Order: sequence, then C-alpha cells, then structure tokens
Amino acid sequence: MYLHVIRHGETLANIEKRYLGTLDAPLTERGRQQAQALTTQLPETIDAIVVSPRLRAQQTAEILSAGLNIPLQTLDCFAERNVGVFEGLTQTEARDQYPQLWSQNITRQWDAAPTGGESIAEVVSRVRDGLIELAARHSTETVVLVAHGFVAKVIRALEKEDFSDFFEWQLSNGSVLVLENFRTPTSTVDRLKSSMPVS
Repeated sequence: MYLHVIRHGETLANIEKRYLGTLDAPLTERGRQQAQALTTQLPETIDAIVVSPRLRAQQTAEILSAGLNIPLQTLDCFAERNVGVFEGLTQTEARDQYPQLWSQNITRQWDAAPTGGESIAEVVSRVRDGLIELAARHSTETVVLVAHGFVAKVIRALEKEDFSDFFEWQLSNGSVLVLENFRTPTSTVDRLKSSMPVS
C-alpha cells in the first residue's frame, strides 16, 4: 500500500495550543488554504481517501477531494486521541486545574491517561487495527488518509516499529507523511512498548 498521511489544516485551537482530541473545531481560513495547497502534493492516481470523523479532518478531506469524484471513507479508528479532562485546555490550564494528573506526565504514559481519555496503548491498538484493515482492502493501491497529529505519530512509529523518537517527531498542520510500500505492522502493541522512551 502506498500511503499518504495528511494532518488536517489549522484550527483556532491549534493556534492557541489547546488539547484538541474529540472536540470538533472547524478549520481557520489559513487551515482551508493549507488544505487547498495540499491538492498539488497529491499523487496522480488515488484509489481511496480515508478520513477521521472529526470535523477538521472532514473539512480538509472535502477540499482535497473536490473534483476527484472519490467518495470519502470515514473510519473512527483514525480519530484523534481523546485526552479526557484535558480537552480544550492549554497545557498551563491543564496543569493548574489538574495538578495531580499533570505531575504524573500523564499524556506520555503508555498505559495511563487523563481521566476520561485514552492511553497511548489504546490509540496505538485502534490505529494498528485500522491500518490492517486498510492494507487488506488496498494492498497494492494508493490511499490518502486525512487524520491528526497524534495519529500520524502513531502510524510513523508503527511503520518503523520503533517509538524511540515518538515525542520529538511532529507532523505540522497541512503537511503530509508519505509512506511507500507501507507494510502491516507485525509487532504486538506490548512489544512496541519497549521502544517507548521512559517519561
């Protein structure tokens, strides 16, 4: 599978550096421009466009797919990470409102998460399952996946089977990660944990 992973365009929450997981923030005008600019970076042949259910990803995908006559496939497994009680907060607000959780560096723990949110392991598991499904459907085809920053981190780490630079690497808004000859991850989620840096 030839996989293009696109991070949605900019939102106001991105500008304000707020946690934005399950919240449905729309694109800014700059975010729409970023999505439009991405149309020139798409491969000539696209067999499928897959998209997260979040509004910002849907809006980006709609701009990308305009005129292509390719239906969007929405898959929940590629939604952004749910960060529970941190949703909509800046890091400073999260630290001030939830000091005990913040002191645990909770968003960087493999098996733990902010109250009501997902752990890294849970996100890795659902994204991995989604990639296996995509590879089964489109093993020799070109797929454009419109998703999120954390999801892109997970996909890249799964492709490498190495999470050692997971917290340093970042895909910016309106950017694309191209993975040629993407292979279905073979390592178990528990095995991948060993390559995650200790927080």
